[in-house]
Amino acid sequence: MSKVMTGAAAVSRRHFLAISAAFCGAGALGPAAGAARQSLKPVMWRGIALGAPANITLYTTDTKTARASLSRAVLELERLEQIFTLYRSDSALARLNLEGALINPPFDLVRLLTTCNALSHVTAGAFDPTVQPLWELYAEHFADNPLDRDGPIADQIQERMKLVDYRRMSVGNKLIAFEVPGMKLTLNGIAQGYITDRIVDLLRQDGFESFVADLGEPRAVGSHPTGRPWQVAIVSPEDAQNDAQQISVVDRAVATSAPLGTSFEATGTFHHLLDPRTGRCSRHHRRVSVIAPTATIADGLSTSFAVMGEAEIELAARHYPDIRTILG
Repeated sequence: MSKVMTGAAAVSRRHFLAISAAFCGAGALGPAAGAARQSLKPVMWRGIALGAPANITLYTTDTKTARASLSRAVLELERLEQIFTLYRSDSALARLNLEGALINPPFDLVRLLTTCNALSHVTAGAFDPTVQPLWELYAEHFADNPLDRDGPIADQIQERMKLVDYRRMSVGNKLIAFEVPGMKLTLNGIAQGYITDRIVDLLRQDGFESFVADLGEPRAVGSHPTGRPWQVAIVSPEDAQNDAQQISVVDRAVATSAPLGTSFEATGTFHHLLDPRTGRCSRHHRRVSVIAPTATIADGLSTSFAVMGEAEIELAARHYPDIRTILG
């Protein structure tokens, strides 16, 4: 379990991060400027995004305007959820999975799937949103056999692998369609980041320059109101108390993927980080963190790198010169 903190009570997260209002290092501003920045007050919103706790903290001198902006941000969040969530049967994504095609798809779905295709290409298929049928196989298997230590049999995995291939999905402004009946999408490895970025865009348009938005993937905008970096603690779920790694970020998003983040069974041997190329649960890393300019890229790459070896990661990372990767 992790915590995302902005100076108030903590919220548990799917990923293993904590963005703290505490600062590190020497001050970057002079006394007058620093005092002006410190006069900014936090205005917070907390709720649920894609089934997980979410929060936004704005720093401002105008709390009324901040609350109005947060209200607009919540409406945008609800609109985007109606596209990407698998929790609602009438979402655009759920309808695509059910029908195998979606006519006149929402712009945001086309935009995100275009990014997904680029990530899939760069990672040689390690990122593949069509992995949902494979995920369902593991979920169904362990729902029926919670104490099993072997997982689905090889024949079952190979059968589902016939439905996993991003190259057999066409994406266009007029139509999104699967080539093979039974194919399905999950955007859980990147949608949280995309939603975070869209909310950040909206709040920046409203003039906010110092805030934290966490709609599944935390993104720290600008620097802390004191002018110093945001302090980020990356922790592992198995030892959150003693295994924290502190980093400083300014205007960056951070995403972490770890096998124990979501497990199908009690031992954690079988988990949500499935390699779309093999159909098996990844054994490469205990955790992978990516720091990037946007939450979309941080989210997608942390998901991808979690199932990739170090040499593969190094090769793929060359396409994103502004990122930093931390392997644990």
